[in-house]
Amino acid sequence: MTPVILYVLVPLGAYLLGAVPFGFLLCRAVKGVDIREHGSRNIGATNAGRVCGWPFFAAAFALDFLKGLAPMCVGWVLIRQLDAGVNAEVLLILYGAAAIVGHTFPVYLRFKGGKAVATSFGVFVGLAPIPALVAFAVWLVLFLAFRYVSLASMMAAVCAPVAAVVQYRSDLPGHLPVLIFAAVIAVLVVVRHRANIKRLLTGTESRIRLGRKPD
Repeated sequence: MTPVILYVLVPLGAYLLGAVPFGFLLCRAVKGVDIREHGSRNIGATNAGRVCGWPFFAAAFALDFLKGLAPMCVGWVLIRQLDAGVNAEVLLILYGAAAIVGHTFPVYLRFKGGKAVATSFGVFVGLAPIPALVAFAVWLVLFLAFRYVSLASMMAAVCAPVAAVVQYRSDLPGHLPVLIFAAVIAVLVVVRHRANIKRLLTGTESRIRLGRKPD
């Protein structure tokens, strides 16, 4: 039963939780707006803020963060209690990857999801807290300076594997799965922002203004 729980049920639960489109649901429930028909047409926190205002961005970001962190917390507890003799980092990466895939390709919305920034942040807080906090600091500084969520998100994602290399420099082979995972997620985040990159280059990307809808 232990392998079924660790290798099937927890990853499945992580995917199904990660697939919950909180940005879409919040805007639909409170404003009656389908954000898939407005703004960038994305279901994530940034478009929720773009369409419905800053509070929706904050709420969706927080909920997307928690759906990344929750499987990691559950994973830590189960791995310790079941004492299955498996590599904890590898299992946690499996759970985190399932949550991120769920957000990016949600079964509830025909596999058309968000860009995985907040969910990935939640995953890395549970997997590698120090690199995650460094990445968040980068995100916060760039966001406050420029008000471009996309720019802040991409730079934070790129900084995460760099911070992980610095933290684990004394034993890089021992933490290779985490380093590879961080690099893969960085690439995923950048690729998912390719439309934003075009808008940044042309000066048409929307800025988020605190207390009101984005420009």
